[in-house]
Amino acid sequence: MNGAWSGGPCPQCGDHMPARVVHCQSCRALLNSELTEDSVEVPLFIPLPELAVIAAASPKGHYVSCPGCNEELRIHTKYRNLKVQCKHCNKPFTYASTVVIRAFYAQCPHCKNELRAAMKYIGNKVVCKHCDGHIQLLPEPP
Repeated sequence: MNGAWSGGPCPQCGDHMPARVVHCQSCRALLNSELTEDSVEVPLFIPLPELAVIAAASPKGHYVSCPGCNEELRIHTKYRNLKVQCKHCNKPFTYASTVVIRAFYAQCPHCKNELRAAMKYIGNKVVCKHCDGHIQLLPEPP
């Protein structure tokens, strides 16, 4: 094939093109002298959807109801199965599975903002309300 493009600057726009390409990648000029425009079928450009990066996040703590006054408390998971005290009514209680959990909080792995979500979203893929980052909400480690 004598007319195959050997590489170099495009005769139309001057951009460097690699060897054996049919069209200039910048201006779409035909580079192979053996071909004519009607002998080359240019495929239709179809943009592909962007792939979302999904990062994992686990609960850092919970919003629970105080068993004494029913006020909402924010408690870190490091206090799980330990005795804690309500800041509203001073009633001591154990932060365990018997406590009513209203929601959990986690840190967005994309923007580092804190997220609050209902327990029903554990195990689901969600979008951060701050940055629109995709997150897989994992259950807390045992």
